[in-house]
Amino acid sequence: MAIRAEEQSFTIETKRTVYQLKADKFGVLRHIWYGAKTGCDMEYLQVYRDVGFAGNIYEASGTRDYSMNTMLLEYPCEGIGDYRIGAVSAIHGDGSCALDLRYTGCRIIDGKYSVPGMPAVYGGENAQTLEIYLHDTATGVEAVLRYGVLPELDIITRSACIINNGSGSVMLKKAHSLSLDLLKGEYDWIHFCGRHAMERQPERARLIHGVQRVSSSRGTSSHQQNPAVIVCSPDCTETNGSCVGAMLVYSGGFSADIEYDQLGRARLVMGIDPDTFSWRLEAGESFYTPEAVMCFSNAGFERMSHNFHRLIRENICRGKYKDSVRPVLINSWEASYFDFDDEKLLDIAKKSAELGCDMLVMDDGWFGNRNNDDSALGDWFVNEKKLKGGLNALTKKVKALGMDFGIWFEPEMISEDSELCREHPDWAIRIPGRAPVLSRCQLVLDITRSEVREYLFNSISSILSGADISYVKWDMNRSICDWYSAALPPERMGEMPHRYVLALYELLERLTAAFPDVLFEGCSGGGGRFDAGMLYYSPQIWCSDNTDAFDRTRIQYGTSFFYPVSAVGSHVSAVPNHQTGREIPFEARSVTAMAGSFGYELDPAKLSEQERQAVKEQIIRFKKYAPLIHRGTYYRLSDPMSDNYAVWEFVSADKAEMLVFGVIFRAETNMLRTGIRLRGADAEKRYRLEGTDMVYTGAALTEGGILLPDTWGDFTTAEFHFVEEK
Repeated sequence: MAIRAEEQSFTIETKRTVYQLKADKFGVLRHIWYGAKTGCDMEYLQVYRDVGFAGNIYEASGTRDYSMNTMLLEYPCEGIGDYRIGAVSAIHGDGSCALDLRYTGCRIIDGKYSVPGMPAVYGGENAQTLEIYLHDTATGVEAVLRYGVLPELDIITRSACIINNGSGSVMLKKAHSLSLDLLKGEYDWIHFCGRHAMERQPERARLIHGVQRVSSSRGTSSHQQNPAVIVCSPDCTETNGSCVGAMLVYSGGFSADIEYDQLGRARLVMGIDPDTFSWRLEAGESFYTPEAVMCFSNAGFERMSHNFHRLIRENICRGKYKDSVRPVLINSWEASYFDFDDEKLLDIAKKSAELGCDMLVMDDGWFGNRNNDDSALGDWFVNEKKLKGGLNALTKKVKALGMDFGIWFEPEMISEDSELCREHPDWAIRIPGRAPVLSRCQLVLDITRSEVREYLFNSISSILSGADISYVKWDMNRSICDWYSAALPPERMGEMPHRYVLALYELLERLTAAFPDVLFEGCSGGGGRFDAGMLYYSPQIWCSDNTDAFDRTRIQYGTSFFYPVSAVGSHVSAVPNHQTGREIPFEARSVTAMAGSFGYELDPAKLSEQERQAVKEQIIRFKKYAPLIHRGTYYRLSDPMSDNYAVWEFVSADKAEMLVFGVIFRAETNMLRTGIRLRGADAEKRYRLEGTDMVYTGAALTEGGILLPDTWGDFTTAEFHFVEEK
């Protein structure tokens, strides 16, 4: 059993870790330990003393060393003497803001819980759920804390349900998914910051006293921060030291706050962004928080990443393409932008088919009166001036070339200059009496309204069922503000940001269920909504609008700490790169893009004969390696944020095959070749380097390593394919 309950003490065990908590004699739910297995009750480490200005609960008034402000707590509440950051807060009918949740009982369930209306990890082998029941000492507010356990992956999930069993309404101001208190010590933390076209750049810093916060109030998980953080020992590296990774399965505004307190302990809380959240709970109503996922490793970041990668591939992604190698596609955007017709698209398809591509994706500009990004969003009907004969005729011609067909949508948006906006101006999110904030000349549809979701479902379904379409790129190209919905009363307007995310999930669930053979790829100006919540509906996400191979090595490096390569949409684009103007050799662009779904963003008509041959060879190579790339174990062999190279590795489950790719950024004179030690090989096996007569032991490759090639010019590539010598 992964979960054990003894009186009011609880132990959650995974393959390598243990999580301990207990309800004490006052019913206060206390956190005891999260870390490596010890075979011991770790409460002995928690010895408290009387600390000045740390009040005591009334029941313990004769014992000054008992304070909510000094103990490790499991789900800390605000307003009851714990002055650190809290996980939950509420305003009651009398205006008071205190919550004092005490233990009332528990239940252990075989299998993994789900979260109504939201994505969540689904159960694996031996999965279990622990439910702990709490109630407020003075009101009818109750809480159910739920812990899901996937023992083999060292994964523990967290979600809470807040219930109003009182007679009046309660206003939730904060309802976080996870709180984790850590023992006294020094800690670093890592978050993944960025901007549009430069997402998920890892930033590491020592915790200092006070609150450190990363968050998004943009209505999405955002380019600027990702809903995933790591707290680690200062000596933690890829393969050594202790760390806890925490990730939200949520696609809206979020916050992750870490407080390093007066006594040298750290508290991490994660959940919905409280700055853009409130939720009115009437009597008898419940509120479910999104799911959070935790993983502890005492063997560095690598083990943590491997567990998150497997979790997403095996227990979050769903559907036909969950385990499938994705088609090699060519996207029309950088080939033609808005300037295309059916003849241009068919020409791209013909030339791409000759190169070995599997799919043509028609990007923005095929619908309504859409010739630039100023108009027609929301008008999801085919522009037959561009596509003469309609979409079905074009898809048939593309299919006749042996290629599948994909299409771009931006369903959540509406242009002021659109038929939809002229017919339903109230469907756009904007505050009455105020000029709305525009971004890319577009507004956001109020999908919290059922009639808007119904319109989108019917419009998209009509397109997908009217032609043979195999792929949808679901884009979302602005942040959200002006939060207001005519469908909500004023006292519930603070619910709208979360209701928007719930509405998005409902629409995606309907569409993916109705079209199970369509591969959905998430996108928000690239990686602006790259999170586990979206991966529940789309098994891959366009990693970044930035296809510059140098920048992409860094973006994909940061992404890899939590998200698997199979989830990364990554393509080869033309040079000079349209984001940076940088010119990088074709081979370096392809090697970088192979750490993902792989495809092209260019006009094949502009390729030289030499480049055409290169594309053919790249596609053959990728298809050869694709099962290993998408299903193998991924290793970061360098840090491209500081090193002069980016090198990564894939190892098959049986350790019989290894693939190393890399890019050396800058050539240097009079330098010895760089050695890279591999990881994941079986020390006892012998491996042949493909294309040579060289045979190495696994021990040699991991202890001694390999030498990267000599450089001549910038952006030299490295490729080593090792296969077990039988």
